[in-house]
Amino acid sequence: MRDAITNLIRNYDVTGRYLDRNAIDSLKSYFESGTARVAVASMITANAATIVKQAGAQLFEEVQELIRPGGYAYTTRRYSACLRDMDYYLRYASYALVAADNNVLDERVLQGLKETYSSLGVPGGPTVLGIQIMKDIVKDMAAEAGIENTDLVDEPFDHMTRELGETDL
Repeated sequence: MRDAITNLIRNYDVTGRYLDRNAIDSLKSYFESGTARVAVASMITANAATIVKQAGAQLFEEVQELIRPGGYAYTTRRYSACLRDMDYYLRYASYALVAADNNVLDERVLQGLKETYSSLGVPGGPTVLGIQIMKDIVKDMAAEAGIENTDLVDEPFDHMTRELGETDL
């Protein structure tokens, strides 16, 4: 897994350049937002089960056909698998948040996921909606905890929804 610093240094090293003003500004931004990113990741860790449960309830309220007979979350096994996957997305979003880099999402979550979901007939729309609901819950928690810039929460969640939303699953 790479982080923002590793990627930045690697890019400059490959081209044989010293760190310029843009690199220094990127590093400064990374370190200035570090405390907030770690605080949000800690909130996610401490409240993961609650976040997933709340997001699942909201998702199934908004897309009720998922839990009706024939729906993709109809049986207990499918319902549990949906919540398990939501937990998986949330955990990896917390890793990407701390790293300030979405590489871990691409490597560990998104590679092959579209094909897997497609082969299982899992619809992409509800998956994307569930991820966005979790993002909103996390942002609300961060704001309630006094974190001023909750925009830092957006990137890992939005990255997953962009990647999963590219294909009609």
